[in-house]
Amino acid sequence: MTNEEIRDFLLKHAEREYREFSSGLIPQGQQMLGVRIPVIRSLAKELVKGDWRGYLRMAENDFFEEVMLQGLVIGYARADIEEILSFAAEFIPKIADWSVNDTFCSTFKIAQRHRGRVWDFLMQYRDVPEEFPQRVVAVMLMDHFLVEDYIDRVLAVWDSLKHEGYYRKMGVAWGMATAYAKFPEQTHAFLTDNHLDDFTYNKSIQKMIESYRITPEQKELLRTMKRLSR
Repeated sequence: MTNEEIRDFLLKHAEREYREFSSGLIPQGQQMLGVRIPVIRSLAKELVKGDWRGYLRMAENDFFEEVMLQGLVIGYARADIEEILSFAAEFIPKIADWSVNDTFCSTFKIAQRHRGRVWDFLMQYRDVPEEFPQRVVAVMLMDHFLVEDYIDRVLAVWDSLKHEGYYRKMGVAWGMATAYAKFPEQTHAFLTDNHLDDFTYNKSIQKMIESYRITPEQKELLRTMKRLSR
């Protein structure tokens, strides 16, 4: 498909009410057409059946949906891990909102087959000055690295992410709550000795308490661990 055909497809499936609703959730994002994510996913799956490399090289970035589509194509594409990572490296600087960020991360399931290589790739973003590359690290680790062999390293990396942005902090808090549900002993020990800022720490506790995957007994203990305002 050409850029013109892709734009026509997106315009055909745009919904004004959905655009108005979604744009309120992503105030800092790009201009939106109002296309639902399942529709963009279906288009991405069609694109990876053809010349998806050519598409990614010439893809437009004018609308939120066009950037979202690129992230999904990278996630669904099947190729050598190094080639996929090269496209991911070109894509990550385009991320400007939590929705594209998190959808890209959740779709990037090739990470589970190449954890060692993807881990090394992600570590180049842990100290960058931009917020969303750090959120990519936070959410990728939550989505694909919460396993026995990586849990301690994941917690240590979350502890090291220092961007002051809200979305980086919330990405870590979301990850922490997920980690507590899967690895309560390791995560609880981390909560007693860490370098998380107060906002991220308390948001992590809050999300753990809100989680349906954490027991009432654990939640009672967590309530006693909140930091007081300084």
